[in-house]
Amino acid sequence: MLAPVFYRWELSLSRKDRNRTVRPFEWGIEFLHNGMSNCGLPIADCGLNDGNPKSYLIEYARRAVRESDAYHSYAPVNDYRLEGSHLTFSSPLQTRYPRNNTVHGRYFPAASDGRAVLVLPQWNSDGKGHIALARLLRLSGLSTLRLSMPYHDLRMPEELMRADYMLSPNLGRTLQAMRQAVMDCRAALDWLQSNGYSRLGILGTSLGSCIALITMVHDPRLRASVQNHISPYFADVVWTGISTRHVRAGLEDHITLEDLREIWMPISPKAYLKRLVGTEKKSLLVHARYDHSFPPDLSREVLRDYRELELPHSALDLRCGHYTSGKFPFNLVLGWTACQYLRRNL
Repeated sequence: MLAPVFYRWELSLSRKDRNRTVRPFEWGIEFLHNGMSNCGLPIADCGLNDGNPKSYLIEYARRAVRESDAYHSYAPVNDYRLEGSHLTFSSPLQTRYPRNNTVHGRYFPAASDGRAVLVLPQWNSDGKGHIALARLLRLSGLSTLRLSMPYHDLRMPEELMRADYMLSPNLGRTLQAMRQAVMDCRAALDWLQSNGYSRLGILGTSLGSCIALITMVHDPRLRASVQNHISPYFADVVWTGISTRHVRAGLEDHITLEDLREIWMPISPKAYLKRLVGTEKKSLLVHARYDHSFPPDLSREVLRDYRELELPHSALDLRCGHYTSGKFPFNLVLGWTACQYLRRNL
């Protein structure tokens, strides 16, 4: 009986933003021409000289997953600057958009016995997003660094009203943005470590959840994560979710879901879950029963993978939807559970 109620509520909340734009489809290969020399792939080997950008991107994605440690490696940052609670530093992956190349964070120190949490908000979050959660984590005895993702708030290029360059029908730019986000997280962990923190965790919501999982896989310093809204595949959320209907509108006449899933595999949790086996890293997996942005069948697949791989985890089944998880009382349940989980496991 609750399903239609939450569907109407979710749909109403998803339509509050009136500035969504259907952007044109682009392969975006030019955005992959920095770092790792295209993952070490000569362009000719991928068929680009034969006019086949799809084959090129599929081969690029396979190589990125196969050599993911190199793909997510980064040069150390040396220009950290903390003014009050505002941390800035240069992104290890520089893009063509100058404003996006400076990372911004809000630091909430606590008497935490060396424990700290990196917090990643959802897609299109403004500068206030997850600040209340960061304060709640601090009250729970955990120092917190809330990080702005690529193309968000202070990192947003002047021509944008939304963080469209983070996720769009430009396939290569989306790959680059997600890779940049992982590198930014790892550089932020360097800063936390240099300030005496050794018991590190990460919390991500929605798009931030995907980044959190990929970062945890590739950074041995992270002990625990909270993944708030979960899916095995990046492409499937974009294709089926109500939050990304305008993105699908720019994609669907040009590429199939199957090809998109393969091209965006380097930014999909499914590609990396097996690497968590034997690490004893712990995860709280949050999913919403009436979620129409991260559909429940996708969340159930992640939960099944964790069980089959025997990965240490707990699950929180919220009886709400995606947008409504940020509304009272569901936000209180989520925030309290996440804080207690990280406090116990760091």
